[in-house]
Amino acid sequence: MKNLKTEITKIHYKKEAKGALVKVLEIASIFYGIGSGLKNLFYDKGIIKPKKVNACVISVGNITTGGVGKTPVVAEIAKYLISKGEKPAIVSRGYGGKLSNKQINIISDGEKIYYNAILAGDEPFWLAENAKGTVVVTSKNRYEAAKYAIEKFGVTHIILDDGFQHRKLYRDIDIVLSDSEKGFGNEKLLPAGPLREGPEAFKRIDKMIIVSKNLDHSRAEKIAKITAKRMKIPTFVCKTEPDYVYNIKTGQKLQPESEITAICAIGQPGQFFDFLKDYKIKEMISFDDHHQYELKDIQKIKGNIVTTEKDAVKLKIFENNNIFALKLKTNIKVEELLNGKTEK
Repeated sequence: MKNLKTEITKIHYKKEAKGALVKVLEIASIFYGIGSGLKNLFYDKGIIKPKKVNACVISVGNITTGGVGKTPVVAEIAKYLISKGEKPAIVSRGYGGKLSNKQINIISDGEKIYYNAILAGDEPFWLAENAKGTVVVTSKNRYEAAKYAIEKFGVTHIILDDGFQHRKLYRDIDIVLSDSEKGFGNEKLLPAGPLREGPEAFKRIDKMIIVSKNLDHSRAEKIAKITAKRMKIPTFVCKTEPDYVYNIKTGQKLQPESEITAICAIGQPGQFFDFLKDYKIKEMISFDDHHQYELKDIQKIKGNIVTTEKDAVKLKIFENNNIFALKLKTNIKVEELLNGKTEK
């Protein structure tokens, strides 16, 4: 299964890809496009109306499949709102967690975290740890989850994590992220390409963020200017940079030039590996996005293991004391991004 998923991901970002699998995926994309297009048409024409809640709703999402860098941006928005005296809740589908998302799960009430990363999902758990003071809720029914968070915790703002395609819940602002390096890939719809929606989706975007996937941010800044001009959408750059590597048990920092094995289970592992250029990488191991680690995945690895913070929340359950995580710095002008869109 992993090999098939890996091959499909390669096709998504290879415009000249050919072969029988490509043809099959392209046929499937036709049916996907019809379904996605009809859904958007019904909402755009007002045939189906989104439900409103008594709070300002900020949706942060992608127009492509995962790995763009959405989760740190969600955390930065939450921390900004808290600094302004607001009480935000992050509402997520909880993908990858073992808790049933048919119910409403309170991952954190803003003070206490109630579930581990295996149950909650790596991203909701990471958000609960890194956006302290924020209520984190998971559920497939995000309208009911948002309403519950408002009624139970007095939440003033809902941050809809990965919410662009979830049109059932009305939002006050739609923020969409794009990868500075991979962009829209081969520009085909799923499953032949990484696009979740067709061109009709672009008119719904209020703000676009180009996530810089390079230590040199000039490419991202250039793309942001072109995007803003061509699409007439306010566009911002989110600069993501490596900070330091630390032991997930002791907090001790790992010195550059140390020998490491790099492992991760994220949508686009290339950037993570590139960020470790100051270390001597013996081996690079990547698993499927949201992979649930087992001890056998790491027990044969000798020496220092370095992973992402998203993966680290799941690897903490093991007794190993040789696991390190890469701390990233996220730099984005949240106040300008929201620009008066934080009031209901």
